[in-house]
Amino acid sequence: MSDNVQKYIRREQFKDINSRIADKFVKAGLEKIRSCISCGTCSGGCPSGRRTAYRTRSAIRRALIGDEDVLKDIDIWFCSTCYTCYERCPRNIPVTDMIIKLRNIAVEEGYILDPHIVLTDLFWNTGHGVPATGDSLKQWRDLRESLGLPALPPTVHSYPEALKECQELMIATGFKAMMDRIKEKKAKEKAAAEKAAKEKGGTAEMDKIKEKIAKEKAETEKASKEKAETDKAAKEKKEAEKASKEKPVAEKAIKEKVGGKKKK
Repeated sequence: MSDNVQKYIRREQFKDINSRIADKFVKAGLEKIRSCISCGTCSGGCPSGRRTAYRTRSAIRRALIGDEDVLKDIDIWFCSTCYTCYERCPRNIPVTDMIIKLRNIAVEEGYILDPHIVLTDLFWNTGHGVPATGDSLKQWRDLRESLGLPALPPTVHSYPEALKECQELMIATGFKAMMDRIKEKKAKEKAAAEKAAKEKGGTAEMDKIKEKIAKEKAETEKASKEKAETDKAAKEKKEAEKASKEKPVAEKAIKEKVGGKKKK
């Protein structure tokens, strides 16, 4: 079974029901999550759900009952925040805002995708999630100029002194500290995984050596047994040949002896 199947299809059995996640929604002013009747309108109209395994109703339901595995689920990142679910919800629940909050909770607890970590590093270093600088993006700068716009947008690219303010905001909100903590945790997990893989590789090598020794021992025992059987067969053959040569001599001697007795 592939790692992807193990990671994204097989789930740990959920045994507990609690309101820990729902309470966080309520604390954030999204108490309407408890108004959800699981009608499925959100999932039925979801454009992303038609092309991925993402099911809005399932994500909301799992959050309501406190299934913490929903925070690890890659599906919650497939929402394109188009707000179709919000427009169609019969209970007027801000579903999209809840999915965004669910993502925030997931990140707070360390469940963040590696590409998003790269994105946060870009934002810290450049003030942009998608920087407009670099040779690879020259075509976009040329396009802006062809439309009569400055090559760079009026952001920190044009005002680099504003980058410090962005960084100060990331520090003040605790975002920088949180990301540093997550990166440190992931680095430790990676190191532990590499160590386990190395130890497993060493164990596998030892198993191969033991298997080779056992195989050589078995072959040696087999060869010894075959040699013993060959020697036994050769001995028996030699004895049979000796017996066959001695038999006529013995018979002749017996006849001569019997013949001598008759003459007397």
